Amino acid sequence: MIQQLLEVWEQSVRATHLFLSDSEINHIKEYVPRALEGIAHLVIAKQEGASAAFMGIADGTLEMLFIAPKERGKGLGKQLLCYGMEHYAVRKLAVNEQNPQARGFYEHMGFAVYKRTETDEQGDPYPLLYMCRQ
Repeated sequence: MIQQLLEVWEQSVRATHLFLSDSEINHIKEYVPRALEGIAHLVIAKQEGASAAFMGIADGTLEMLFIAPKERGKGLGKQLLCYGMEHYAVRKLAVNEQNPQARGFYEHMGFAVYKRTETDEQGDPYPLLYMCRQ
C-alpha cells in the first residue's frame, strides 16, 4: 500500500510542484514512507482498485493531500477535504506559496492565509502559507 501511495505522491508532486528539481523530489521522496506510516489519520481514495488520492490528518490539521494527475479536476480533492472537515475537524493546513493552484483550491474551500514563512518546515527555501478555516 505504501508503494502505491508513494507513486501517487510522486506523480502529484511532479505535476504541481514545478519549483522542485528532480534531485529535490528524489531527496524528499526518501522521507515520504515514514511520514505516511506516522500520520494519525490516513484517508485513501481509490479508482478502479488503485490508489488515486490520499490525505493525512493530525489534530485538525491537513498534513498532506495528493491526487494522481489523471484524477485531478474531477472533484476528488474536494470530496476528501470535505470528508476531513466533517469527520476529523480539519481547520488548518499549510501550502507551498509556489503552488498557486493548491492555494486557490484551498481558498475556494473557505481557507484563508493567516501566516507566511520564508522557509518550509525543514528549513528549505520554499515559503509556506498557513491557512485556516473559520
